[in-house]
Amino acid sequence: MAARKKGDKEVRDVAELRALDAAQLRARLAQEREELMRARFSHAAAALEKTSELKARRRQVARIATILNEKEQRA
Repeated sequence: MAARKKGDKEVRDVAELRALDAAQLRARLAQEREELMRARFSHAAAALEKTSELKARRRQVARIATILNEKEQRA
């Protein structure tokens, strides 16, 4: 995988997520989903300055859900 500037942060983040257990991942997933909901509300109210935050949060939720699913499949 080619290293990109923001990709380096994502790789560290994924490694941190994989180190968590299933219960911690579920809590993190709920937290990220709530933050995504708040970002959507802010966007709808035209109060969100960085609209790219929506895409980033959506991807983070998917990333956590994928890792959680992998852990549950192995268990």
